Amino acid sequence: MSGLADEDGQIWPPAPVPAWQDFRSAQQRNETAQDPLAALATPPPTDSPAPSPMPPPAATARTPAAPRGHWFLLAVGMLLVAAALMLNGYVTNVVGETHATPPAADRPSAELEKVRHGGPILNITGNEPASARLPSRTIALTFDDGPDPGWTPQVLDTLKKYGAKATFFAVGSKVAKYPELARRIVAEGHELGNHTYSHADLTAVPGWRLRLELSLTQRALAGATGLHTTLARPPYSSTPAAITGPQWASMKELAAQGYLLALADLDTRDWSRPGTAKIVKSALPARGRGAVVMMHDSGGDRRQTVEAVDHVLKDLTGKGYRAVTVTMALGMPSAHRQAGAADRFVGSALNLAQRAAETFTDALSWVLFAAGALTLGRLGFFAVLAWAHAHRRRGGKRRRGRAPAWPTPPPVTLIVPAYNEAAGIQATVRSLVSTTYQGELEILVVDDGSTDDTAELAAALGLPGVRVIRRPNGGKPAALNTGIAQAAHELLIMVDGDTVFEPATIGHLVRQLADPAVGAVSGNTKVGNRRGMIGRWQHIEYVIGFNLDRRAFELLDCMATVPGAIGAFRRSALVALGGVSTATLAEDTDLTMTLCRAGWRVVYEEKALAWTEAPTSLGQLWKQRYRWCYGTLQAMWKHRRAVLERDPFGRRCLGYLTLFQVLLPLLAPVVDLMAIYSTAVGDPLPVVAVWAGFVVVQVLTGWYALRLDGERASALWVLPLQQFVYRQLMYLVVIQSLATALLGVRLRWHTVRREGTFSDPGDTGKQTREMPPMRPTADLPR
Repeated sequence: MSGLADEDGQIWPPAPVPAWQDFRSAQQRNETAQDPLAALATPPPTDSPAPSPMPPPAATARTPAAPRGHWFLLAVGMLLVAAALMLNGYVTNVVGETHATPPAADRPSAELEKVRHGGPILNITGNEPASARLPSRTIALTFDDGPDPGWTPQVLDTLKKYGAKATFFAVGSKVAKYPELARRIVAEGHELGNHTYSHADLTAVPGWRLRLELSLTQRALAGATGLHTTLARPPYSSTPAAITGPQWASMKELAAQGYLLALADLDTRDWSRPGTAKIVKSALPARGRGAVVMMHDSGGDRRQTVEAVDHVLKDLTGKGYRAVTVTMALGMPSAHRQAGAADRFVGSALNLAQRAAETFTDALSWVLFAAGALTLGRLGFFAVLAWAHAHRRRGGKRRRGRAPAWPTPPPVTLIVPAYNEAAGIQATVRSLVSTTYQGELEILVVDDGSTDDTAELAAALGLPGVRVIRRPNGGKPAALNTGIAQAAHELLIMVDGDTVFEPATIGHLVRQLADPAVGAVSGNTKVGNRRGMIGRWQHIEYVIGFNLDRRAFELLDCMATVPGAIGAFRRSALVALGGVSTATLAEDTDLTMTLCRAGWRVVYEEKALAWTEAPTSLGQLWKQRYRWCYGTLQAMWKHRRAVLERDPFGRRCLGYLTLFQVLLPLLAPVVDLMAIYSTAVGDPLPVVAVWAGFVVVQVLTGWYALRLDGERASALWVLPLQQFVYRQLMYLVVIQSLATALLGVRLRWHTVRREGTFSDPGDTGKQTREMPPMRPTADLPR
């Protein structure tokens, strides 16, 4: 067998060993020393080596488990958000009075007939309903639906001008929102009445809701003014003659709570804005009679009402009328009662909670609007950049500073770090050997202490140019560094042990390195096992979220990651950087950022195709993405100082990752919660329309991305379904990763179980049975 290692871990046959083999890591360690978040850039524990025949020590240090308490905090947070949405939704159920309730066809009882012909002030707490009218030349101006910060102060100023008093039937939610106006009403000698908490139609709500509306309003009044009121007016009521059967039933419920009911003699219908003159005419009693006049100080533009109040008071004052509150007009004690200390405390808390819920909901609406706009803008902007990238390729334009093509194909070393890759290592190696590239190839399979037959299977192939290196388990970065140390050539290509190359892939990667400014080349990773729903979702994600983005990142000079599955590098660049860092779990992202910060350009080659095996279960997918996300956070924290550097890479790359890979996913649960809430309590059509709009934009972007990659557009049928389960899994991964990082837990490397997608020798190096047909890619000209 060729390429096997002896017991000391040496390679046989021996390979030319470069003079450099030790990688600098002290500087990396010093960057994070004494840092409160040093766990984000501290080497994580690696997987355990093969079992030893020696017994384990009596006591070993236990690795801290992944945090769990944050899920409880997340649930509590979501419940608080839901409570804020519910409270704000309850408050904004109806804003102001819009249309008078049409009379219902009913058969009034003798009792109701008596009430209809009686006065506007109703006391129906006894066995028989009693009503009262105001004395002559007495007017009780009443204002519904307030207080309002725009119109209530103007009404109060007009009343003060004429020394008049009035009764304000306040909506509890508005008292909670504007407590200072309620206090001013009381301080200036006016009267407050209960007009329910959310201006609910009491004929259309159950008894418990009616009682809740009244109770909440009393608490809001207690919190704002320290008072309760015994006076009430049902929303959508008018004169006694307009009372319907359902309204009469709800009025009885009000009376059962101990309220004196105040309707109106004169309904100005000022809410319809008929004009100042008509409002004045409707508010003036005839022939010196007394009257309760209904107006509104909220619920819309009340300019006409304010003007009418001035005209009415001027006219009636000249006729000897007195303008007083309802109870004063009847010679009754004030409707105000002192609230107890407990009610004042609860009321203050309710008012504060309502204002906080409104502020939070408004802020959240703007944040979600901005998030939606950013998401759509990102999709559109990246699609345009991808088009520019493809257009540049089709037009044959050279990249900035591009050198002439290689005069002859240069030699290349391919490094395959492998840990327990027995299921697919032979397919990987075969695909590397079965290449159309005509330059010299060296293939190093670095077995990182596998506990299966990975090394034996790779060596058993006996293929030319393939050597197997065995080393104790130390993690993927250590395996890569071993391969780099043993590489014989300047150009390196790193390949995962579950990945297979197309025949022309090596040539396409090497071609980009002819530009001396390019330090690394990202290939085009594709999902090979895409039969199941999870595989199809990942296929769409790879094409849209990964490969489409890399086209844009190249043009913006902010490539975040050269994927570990397929990437080409200059050995001299890696030597200068001290090799692959072991400081993060996302060694590919860390390495790419380090290269960019060192001044190297990183480009994307869409024709360099590599087929990788994606996780086939939600559990395996969770492990993979958890590691990816946590490692990316580590890399972002490690390179945080890049945002202060003159080169824009740090601001572009880290800004993009922070916004679109961290912050927006954190908002995603709230988006889902708001969508469910809006669908449950309101008209679902706007929610469905917004969701459909986003899906349409994603489908169009996906269609273009698939077209650029030569993929079938029929794969897009799973995209709408990706919004359920898969999307939630991805943002929960971000939440878990962020909690793990902030709590300083060192995440272990999560190994994904391999299924051997490419293990059939008949498919290796070509398109496997699970790979869809691809548009042919041209081989590299020789």
